[in-house]
Amino acid sequence: MKNDSYVIGVDYGTDSVRSILVNAGTGEELASAVFHYPRWKDGLYCDASINQSRQHPLDYLEGLESTIKACLQQAGQSVAPKVRAISVDTTGSTPVAVDETGTPLSLLPQFEKNPNAMFVLWKDHTAVQEAADINAHAEKFDTNYLQYVGGIYSSEWFWAKLLHILKTDESVRAACYSWVEHCDWIPFVLTGGKHVNEMKRGVCAAGHKALWAAEFGGLPPDDFFASLHPYLKGFTSRLFHNTYTADQPAGTLSAEWAAKLGLSTDVVVGVGAFDAHMGAVGGQIEPYHLSKVMGTSTCDMLVAPMCDMQGKLVKGICGQVPGSVIPGMMGMEAGQSAFGDAYAWFRNVIAWPLQHVLGTNNGKAIDETIDKIIPALSQRAAMLPVDENSELSVDWFNGRRTPDADQTLKGAITGLSLGSDAPRIFRSIVEATCFGARAIVERFIDEGVAVKGLIGLGGVARKSPFIMQMMADVMNMPIRIHKSEQTCALGAAMFAATAAGLYPKVEEAMNAMGQGFDAVYNPDRSRTQIYQTRYQRYKTLGNQIEQKILNKEGIVTMES
Repeated sequence: MKNDSYVIGVDYGTDSVRSILVNAGTGEELASAVFHYPRWKDGLYCDASINQSRQHPLDYLEGLESTIKACLQQAGQSVAPKVRAISVDTTGSTPVAVDETGTPLSLLPQFEKNPNAMFVLWKDHTAVQEAADINAHAEKFDTNYLQYVGGIYSSEWFWAKLLHILKTDESVRAACYSWVEHCDWIPFVLTGGKHVNEMKRGVCAAGHKALWAAEFGGLPPDDFFASLHPYLKGFTSRLFHNTYTADQPAGTLSAEWAAKLGLSTDVVVGVGAFDAHMGAVGGQIEPYHLSKVMGTSTCDMLVAPMCDMQGKLVKGICGQVPGSVIPGMMGMEAGQSAFGDAYAWFRNVIAWPLQHVLGTNNGKAIDETIDKIIPALSQRAAMLPVDENSELSVDWFNGRRTPDADQTLKGAITGLSLGSDAPRIFRSIVEATCFGARAIVERFIDEGVAVKGLIGLGGVARKSPFIMQMMADVMNMPIRIHKSEQTCALGAAMFAATAAGLYPKVEEAMNAMGQGFDAVYNPDRSRTQIYQTRYQRYKTLGNQIEQKILNKEGIVTMES
């Protein structure tokens, strides 16, 4: 029965959305399609100078329809009637202001070009001040409402972004009925939801980003938010009380979307979750093995039996939430705000003369050259010796996500000399991103949570042996690379199969549909000691940067 059933996994990334159509019994991929967001590609509604990153919901809707229809066309007419379910993952926290019907305000004519009415992307850091205010405010309460999100609230998350938008834009504030995550909105759309109160909110987004916890009876009380800012008074009543794990159905495909896609209204739509959480399942996560989704940023997922986590709280991570990765287990999230983005930044610095000096007549040749920069740098950097005096960097080019979120922090490159060429500087940036990853592992261990191994997922993991070998050397532990190039979409497909009732538990779907591992990077013992020494220097340099920003450029809280 399972081998004659098919499911669709939809993975919303930063630049594009991908859908895959897979056999629910074997995990075999029959079709795949990608849609690059046209408005995002054109740089619309974003402003890097103020850390503003916004995405229009039409990019999401157009990509959803385009990729699913393309998959069905590739698979052939006989497959569509056998599609049993669709599940979706998205970046997060990526919320948007909606009206009472659950419609993003930017889909209304009066807001269609207003960035404040669009989805506030995970990498948007316009709410740094609001995050600082939340952290200061939380200290006034006997109950620590930040305890399950690592003790520090981030500007990348739900409430900071909401408060920033409400304070910034009076027109959006007047029209905003509620505030919803991208991963909750797409299933709502597919199932034909008519009122935002009907929306099934996933525990993943609610627990890791919105301060929802069973121990609080749901969200923190209204008084917590009303006393933070009057604009938030009464807002919790328009949000949610109950949450759902991603193995549960959000409903079935609406007649409108069934007709649009060429599918049946019997197709189950699963509850949504974040990309790294579903990606960890697609990458066959195991208890105490850190699953690292490595792309523009990183998201690191760890699961542990609930019984092992009694009385444990891990400081400075993105939260620990029961059922957020695998229902019945504690899900813990950490990550880095810039990983691939750090490499892309350096590539763009090098590419500037190509783009702005050579002119437009050589456009194709320039684009082809730019595409070769990082592979060429990696090849050369892998041949370089490293010692205590080699160039040293700190990876906070987009702030620090974990441990201890702080988006005001800046990156650094030190130890430069006239002999510091592009490969040497690139090597130091790669090393810094590996050091940032090690800081996360050390925080888990210091807080009493074991890390027994590493699992590498995503484009960087599969495409860069140089970076993965350095990761193994810096971590001093092996890292397994998952065979699938689309673990997030595959994880969504596994959840879809479970939501449709084809498997009783997502672990069974994971075992049946998983593709296994095709590479292992073991640490080079001849390098581990030098990286240990340099890691200590990285921490010292990071502390100096942190103190400088704290003393000279610190965020002013409401109490200051």
